[in-house]
Amino acid sequence: MAGGRLEDILAEHLAVVFCGINPGMTAAALGHHFAGRGNRFWRTLHLAGFTPQELRPENDRSILQYQCGLTAVVERPTARADQLSLDEFVAAAADFEAKIARHAPRFVAFLGKAAYCALSGQREVAWGLQATTFGNASVWVLPNPSGRNRAFTLDQLVDAYRQLCLAL
Repeated sequence: MAGGRLEDILAEHLAVVFCGINPGMTAAALGHHFAGRGNRFWRTLHLAGFTPQELRPENDRSILQYQCGLTAVVERPTARADQLSLDEFVAAAADFEAKIARHAPRFVAFLGKAAYCALSGQREVAWGLQATTFGNASVWVLPNPSGRNRAFTLDQLVDAYRQLCLAL
């Protein structure tokens, strides 16, 4: 982590960039994406077929070798995503879209509906592939793997993420 923010893990022309809402406090403190003890991102990614083994947060940069990247819409860490204001999403929108366009992934996968709704101006979006693009990338909306999101079981997360993996 440099300057109090969690660094993106990006390269040009990746298959997919997974886009969190914003860093959690643990991830920001440790300098590694999805490092919270209850976060199910790394297990879900492996079980859905993106990686041959479950990666550990401290090895988050190795995700690039699987044609995947990591970023967040809002850079400010919070304990809960609902601590962000709509103004923070609006303020981040143009730079975030330019970042996606510059790196040119095939897909940008928003982890949770909140960030994509805020960026797209839509009040409701469906899970999965969207009809529009963002930064010239196809958009996929996935359930947030946060341990706080208990609306989805691990099996439901894996099923949702697997659909994106099969589309790559």
